[in-house]
Amino acid sequence: MGKSLGIFVSSDKHLDKIIALCKAAKKKEVEVTIFFTHRGVLLTQDPRFAELQGLAKMSLCNVGFESHGLKKPVPGLSDKDYATQARHGEMIEDCDRYIVF
Repeated sequence: MGKSLGIFVSSDKHLDKIIALCKAAKKKEVEVTIFFTHRGVLLTQDPRFAELQGLAKMSLCNVGFESHGLKKPVPGLSDKDYATQARHGEMIEDCDRYIVF
């Protein structure tokens, strides 16, 4: 079984650290899953957000996304990636390690 890391992002800061962490995890063959919620969904508007494509399986809280007036599409996210907090719960269950930003 491979190693896995879950990243919960509720802050609109630290995108540089999240990208660096995902790149390091990929080098170590660690599967990364990220869930964005609350102010974390605002990171989808940063041009550097596209750097996460291919580094992690990503999803976000659709309620939070819409409450900030944000619109689809977002690089690296498909329609099924706009989810509820249940997706966050699944990530906690499925990952070996879990970190919060």
